[in-house]
Amino acid sequence: MTDERRTVVHFMRHGEVHNPEGVLYGRLPGYRLSDRGEQQAKIVAEFLSGRRVTHVVASPLQRAQQTAGPIGAMFHLDVATDDRLIEADNRFEGLKVSVGDGALRSPRHWPKLWNPLRPSWGEPYLEIAHRMLAAAHRARAKAEGGEAVCVSHQLPIWTLRRFVEGKPMWHDPRRRQCSLASLTSLVFQGEELVRVAYVEPAGGTDPKVTGA
Repeated sequence: MTDERRTVVHFMRHGEVHNPEGVLYGRLPGYRLSDRGEQQAKIVAEFLSGRRVTHVVASPLQRAQQTAGPIGAMFHLDVATDDRLIEADNRFEGLKVSVGDGALRSPRHWPKLWNPLRPSWGEPYLEIAHRMLAAAHRARAKAEGGEAVCVSHQLPIWTLRRFVEGKPMWHDPRRRQCSLASLTSLVFQGEELVRVAYVEPAGGTDPKVTGA
């Protein structure tokens, strides 16, 4: 195979969100980037400036669209939207806790926590992995021979990575390697995935950040 068939699909987590109340915002509307998040998006755009990016696509949620904006502008590309890149559905959405928080030990939450391997409190990991992989292959086809940037959210990106690496999708949320504005990159030769890479152009972030 020739180098021309090498395609890279970058899955970027959105930048920091303005969320002073610490709400698990999930798919809720109205959560925009903070000033720091906007700066993170610009840093990543600069980081990618020497690449052959030919396709930029984002989750429909505001924070993802905002993060994709500077990258689209850098490469003079319109930002497409793919619903498959959206945040995972979560029945704790709107609460001021995370799934790993001790507050969820309250008996009123137990019916949602009966099966952490699925998980029972939200969208099944396997469904997340399948929709994200489909989004990856669509972006690969759009950017064949170049690079694509898909702006999404922490849990979907981490689930996809574990899936393609053949690892169990159940995991400790505190151990995810998917910082704000990070790039998890799938390298394809033709249609075959040959490598997964990870980089934090805007620096590491606190893994306890609420939302994703």
